[in-house]
Amino acid sequence: MRSITVAPVRLTRETLREAVDALSRDAALRRITERHGPPPLWARRPGFATLVQIVLEQQVSLASGRAAFERLERAAGGATAERIAALTPARIRAAGITRQKADYILELARATADGRFDPAHVARLPDDEARAALIARRGIGPWTADVYLLMALRRADAWPAGDLALQIAAKEALRLRAVPDASTLERLGERWKPWRAVAARILWQHYLNTPRRRARPL
Repeated sequence: MRSITVAPVRLTRETLREAVDALSRDAALRRITERHGPPPLWARRPGFATLVQIVLEQQVSLASGRAAFERLERAAGGATAERIAALTPARIRAAGITRQKADYILELARATADGRFDPAHVARLPDDEARAALIARRGIGPWTADVYLLMALRRADAWPAGDLALQIAAKEALRLRAVPDASTLERLGERWKPWRAVAARILWQHYLNTPRRRARPL
């Protein structure tokens, strides 16, 4: 018998509302939405440029990552794979990008430009396969892959358990004694399937609305 492939659920404004309603059965998340309202969709355009920007946002603030991306875009004359692949490593580093990230970005640009990596193909894959295809690229770890799935591909059940802001928000929302690590948060997130990407947005909504707190690193 031929297996049936189920298309991944992609978040829209309508499915976001549906998910918020479903997750309101969870007391911890309901408290957040009652206080702050439903979270934004926080959508990004899928493709090479967004993936590069998320790589630049690794372990830095959102503002720092965006500024680095804008410098890289100016240096290349555009954020296409072909233009960035034409740069030297030194030119990328001159845009204020670390040597390691410069290597990652240049390798990703070259692979995309010559067809070894195709973001459009990744977008058509089921969640687990898309995540694996991303992580197979040098410089793209679980956090980057999960954020890309959540923000750019808008997968409804993406869950970036390694995100520090998400871990802190989960500690506060669930009234835990300590900030959960990635493996613990992965286990805790089981309760919010198949809408974990929306649960993450709700928890980030809490995080961002806490006084004196810096914006999450996404």
